[in-house]
Amino acid sequence: MKHIPNILTILRFFLIPFIIKYLMEDEFIIAFAIITLSGLTDVLDGCIARKFNFITNFGKLIDPLADKVTQILILVTLALKDIIPFWFLIIVISKELILIVGASFLYGKELVVSSRWYGKMATVLFYIAIICSLFIKQFNISFDFSMIIYYLALIATIFSLVMYIKAFYLQGYLKKENLKIMDNPNDIKTQNKKI
Repeated sequence: MKHIPNILTILRFFLIPFIIKYLMEDEFIIAFAIITLSGLTDVLDGCIARKFNFITNFGKLIDPLADKVTQILILVTLALKDIIPFWFLIIVISKELILIVGASFLYGKELVVSSRWYGKMATVLFYIAIICSLFIKQFNISFDFSMIIYYLALIATIFSLVMYIKAFYLQGYLKKENLKIMDNPNDIKTQNKKI
């Protein structure tokens, strides 16, 4: 039972190729259905993990990773189809790469950084914008209001990056003396107590 949340998270990775396939084929309603299914598994795995205390370090790392991989690959597909501009995509990918590198570094030091509300807010805004894009394309709506939401999502993304960096700094992860201490595995527990 305790593996159910992680199984649901991994399922989201398997749904990605189908989302991309139907987006490329302009089957936007089918793509929307699969994106919705992916979103439901995201909500469900979080609810199960919290309710039954099945929260693990692996889950804390893989759950936001599944969100980001899904989101980025959908955005890449939309950029290839000229639905969103490529410069927009570059900013989003740059931010995610910074966070992935940072999270990987902290994971290697036996420190796991889980997602925060501002990261979730950016993800939710992106999904809303993506869904709006699909409906606009499917029904040939003349006014592309989805770009307004994309810009809000972009602002939320930059804000979340700043907040994550601030959180890392305030907790001591980015201070030179702490980085030196964490290089010594024997001092990790001592450093965690100080933090």
